[in-house]
Amino acid sequence: MERFADITFQEICVGRDLLLIISGGDRHIGASSTAYWEHGLVQVQTSAVPGHKEHLLSEELALRAAAELGLTVTLVMGIHYDQLSRTEIACITRRVKRLVDDYLSQKAECKV
Repeated sequence: MERFADITFQEICVGRDLLLIISGGDRHIGASSTAYWEHGLVQVQTSAVPGHKEHLLSEELALRAAAELGLTVTLVMGIHYDQLSRTEIACITRRVKRLVDDYLSQKAECKV
């Protein structure tokens, strides 16, 4: 079994907006990024819990999802495993990006 197989991806449609939740290991809320359209451009606002690093991924992925789907997207992320190596962090990053890639390839769309 893959080491980080417990990392999960959830979607919740909130009207025509989208909430995405990515978590794994010791699940928690480490960061939240909301990407939205304003004057024809995608903007993002991110909030990170001090001492957490999830915002390094949540912001990029929320921007990408909002741009591709044309929706307001909030991505909440909380992944924690003790004493990770750089190689393991890279593996987690690849897995999370692959989960988002797979989701976006389905062109999910929330409808009112």
